[in-house]
Amino acid sequence: MTIQVFTFNPFQTNGYVCHAGGEAVLVDAPSHTPAEHEQVLAYLDAHGLTVRHLLLTHAHIDHIFGCRILADRLGLGWQMHRADLPFVRRSQEQALLFGIGLEEPPEPAGFLEDGDTISFGGSTWQVRHVPGHSPGSIAFYDADRRAVFSGDVLFQGSIGRTDLPQGSLPQLMRSIYQQLLPLGDDVVVYPGHGPATTIGRERRTNPFLQEYRALGTAG
Repeated sequence: MTIQVFTFNPFQTNGYVCHAGGEAVLVDAPSHTPAEHEQVLAYLDAHGLTVRHLLLTHAHIDHIFGCRILADRLGLGWQMHRADLPFVRRSQEQALLFGIGLEEPPEPAGFLEDGDTISFGGSTWQVRHVPGHSPGSIAFYDADRRAVFSGDVLFQGSIGRTDLPQGSLPQLMRSIYQQLLPLGDDVVVYPGHGPATTIGRERRTNPFLQEYRALGTAG
C-alpha cells in the first residue's frame, strides 16, 4: 500500500491518500484552497486511482475544509463517527471564529462504529473509536501494513488537545492506552498533524504518556 500525505490549510493539517491495486481511500479533507483541492485530485488522476472511501478521523474544521468539493468531484460521500455530527453542522460558525471561510460540508453518507471494517485494493482496515479530542474521533488501523491513522489523538511527542468543546483528557488517555498502545511498538502512527512516528517511540518518549503513567491514572 502506498501512503501519500498532503499537508494543507493554515492549521497545517495532514490528509492521506492511501492506495493499492488501483483503489484508494482518502483520510480527512484538509484541502482549503482551489490549488490544494487540485493537488489531491491531480494525484488521483496521475495514478489512475478509483476512490472507494472518503473517511474522516473527526470533524473539526481543519479536517473537513475539503469535504464539499472532494465529495462533489469524486461522487462519494464522507463516512465518520456519528458523535461528531454536531461539529459538521456547526462548522461554518466555527470557521468564522477563526476568520476563515468554509464551504458548507455535506451531510455524511454513513457512520462508522468501533470494530467496523473498511476494505479497498486488497487491504482491510479496522475502525477504532478513540474519543477525547472529540467525542467522535476514530482511528483507522491496518494490521497487515502495521499502520494506524490516529487523527488528532496521538502525535510525535504530544497528544491531542482536550480544551476544545466536548474534549476530555481522561477519555483521551483511555483511548490511547486501550485502543492504540496495545497495537504494538512496531506500528507506524500517521497523525493529523506533524510527522509520522511509532507506537514504540511514543510509549518510550512521549512526555504526556510518561506523566500519566507516573501518576498511575491511565487505564
